[in-house]
Amino acid sequence: MRNNLQMAQGIISVLAILCLVIGWFGMFSPEVNEIISRKLFYLLIGLSFILQAPLLSNAKFTYPMYAAAALCIIGAFLPVESNFSFIKTVGLLGGVIISFTNRSVNRQ
Repeated sequence: MRNNLQMAQGIISVLAILCLVIGWFGMFSPEVNEIISRKLFYLLIGLSFILQAPLLSNAKFTYPMYAAAALCIIGAFLPVESNFSFIKTVGLLGGVIISFTNRSVNRQ
């Protein structure tokens, strides 16, 4: 099961990076690019964090990773003009920090 979760998490992460590339290079209309790079990207990252949370070696990071995922997913549904749209970025940064912190714990 662990390998399946890791594989699914890896595939979703690659899809999220593809969303960023599409947004950067403007491969579609501005509206579609915005949906892909500002909405779908954060949904995929949130899903990736959800799949990664049970795989973390330090159990103290599991619920913060779920919280980071929730912020990404909730933020993806907020309008870009919203005063709260920054929460998706907070979720992304939090999840990345947790992910890197977990990796440094694994090396010791």
